[in-house]
Amino acid sequence: MKIDLTPLYANTVGFDRFGSLLDAALSADRQSAGYPPYDIELVGENKYAITLAVAGFQDNEIDVQVEQGVLTVRGRKEDQKKDSRYLHRGIATRSFERKFNLADHVEVVNAQLDNGLLKIALVKEIPEAMKPRKIPVGNQTPAIENSVES
Repeated sequence: MKIDLTPLYANTVGFDRFGSLLDAALSADRQSAGYPPYDIELVGENKYAITLAVAGFQDNEIDVQVEQGVLTVRGRKEDQKKDSRYLHRGIATRSFERKFNLADHVEVVNAQLDNGLLKIALVKEIPEAMKPRKIPVGNQTPAIENSVES
């Protein structure tokens, strides 16, 4: 399924990544979308938390990386004991990879594993140059001055 975003680009500036994000979201592998389950929480102004349920994983079996605005969480389970005989196996211990697209200026602060829950703290830090500022309007001085050398 391909969506034509041309009308969106005609009325916006700087949303070049939006089209690729939307396309990636629509074409994501839906089979792995359920594991591991996760929550995304707004914990304060410009502060977020992603919590993944990773029961059975140790901290050395989980890898958290951020590259080019994409947060990737991978879990690689060590080999299980071969002599175990399960009558029912309902606890998922398979390897996984989960990706989250981060908005501009969202940074990962830390990650903690506690009682089978991996909690990743994020904060959105907008640079001073990007914050709204008041532009004075006047008619006294020209907006652009040219200096002519003789």
